Amino acid sequence: MCLSDQIVIKTKTARCLGVSQGIPLSSMETLVVDHPLVAHKLTALRDAGTDSPTFRRLADELVTLLAYEATRDVRITDVTVQTPVATAHGVRLAKPYPLVVPILRAGLGMLDGMTRLLPTAEVGFLGMIRNESTLQAETYATRLPDDLSGRQCYVVDPMLATGGTLAAAVQFLFDRGAVDVTAICLLAAPEGLAYMDKVFANSGKPIRVVTAALDERLNESGYIVPGLGDAGDRLYGVV
Repeated sequence: MCLSDQIVIKTKTARCLGVSQGIPLSSMETLVVDHPLVAHKLTALRDAGTDSPTFRRLADELVTLLAYEATRDVRITDVTVQTPVATAHGVRLAKPYPLVVPILRAGLGMLDGMTRLLPTAEVGFLGMIRNESTLQAETYATRLPDDLSGRQCYVVDPMLATGGTLAAAVQFLFDRGAVDVTAICLLAAPEGLAYMDKVFANSGKPIRVVTAALDERLNESGYIVPGLGDAGDRLYGVV
């Protein structure tokens, strides 16, 4: 049995997978978006023959589809507006507005897709890199509000592999007062989800991961299998 069979996840229709033989993640919800357009675009992203311009466009489109599901619990407030015909009751996003945090550099390829859906969101930046020797995350740049009290945060990073980078980013946001964090990833590995669950099991903080697919495993180099390769290189080239 591979580790991916032991992770309890929810699809878009809230159908649980692997409950009979698996163990649930105790500290966070994992949502795999089950939609034919998501699967179609992800397949094109996986294809090694997809060039960088096409890869960037597909990633942008895919993150908007994922963000639609990821923002189902975004905070809103009741408002009344005047239509050309009558008064109508509706909602608007509540303040403080959400914060979108791309993890540099690959996360930049997901930023436009997020802000297209959340144009009033503020944007912060975390520069983090995985040490390829230790597979641990190292922070080299931050540009975030000092106080995130009461803020909902959406972290965007294409790949949830070992989980080290995402866990460090989430902890960084909680340390500044964020009330809940949702991570949006194109792909996730079961090892990364298990690591996130271990790190935040006793935090009492709401954490959610939204992804287009839960892949099989990591290889010996820490890459997701079957995956799509190095997302940063495929977005921007090898620099």
